[in-house]
Amino acid sequence: MADKKGRQIAENKRARHDYFIEDTFEAGLVLQGTEIKSIRKGSINFKDAFARVDNGEVFLHNMHIAPYEQGNRYNHDPLRTRKLLLHKKEINKLIGISKESGYTIVPLKMYIKNGFAKVLIGVGKGKKNYDKRETLKKKTAERQIAKALRQSEKGM
Repeated sequence: MADKKGRQIAENKRARHDYFIEDTFEAGLVLQGTEIKSIRKGSINFKDAFARVDNGEVFLHNMHIAPYEQGNRYNHDPLRTRKLLLHKKEINKLIGISKESGYTIVPLKMYIKNGFAKVLIGVGKGKKNYDKRETLKKKTAERQIAKALRQSEKGM
């Protein structure tokens, strides 16, 4: 169940649809109270989530982690800003890339690795509508080719 990447909890499929992902980084998360229990349960949502570099630190905004049901009155705020843990070289790289026009830092996946919650963040450049349509056409063509190959193998 746990391979080199760990146990995947959630994936942001919309990010690869909306952005050309050029580089990825693995980051740890600073969590509060019962957040890790909600993450292990899979109660997270990446919709509209993004990362921003502020004062030499990277923060994840708009990621929703649902409150833990068995928690008490000290449950966390679901949409709070969370700090990402990265090496200084990686943060400097992100600062340089994010200063360029059109680049955004988006979360791609969340997984548990060695008992710790990790987020795979990607640096992406926004796609135009015609780029999105082109990507969709390529995926559909690849799917049809794979289906035809499977059917020809069954017929033999």
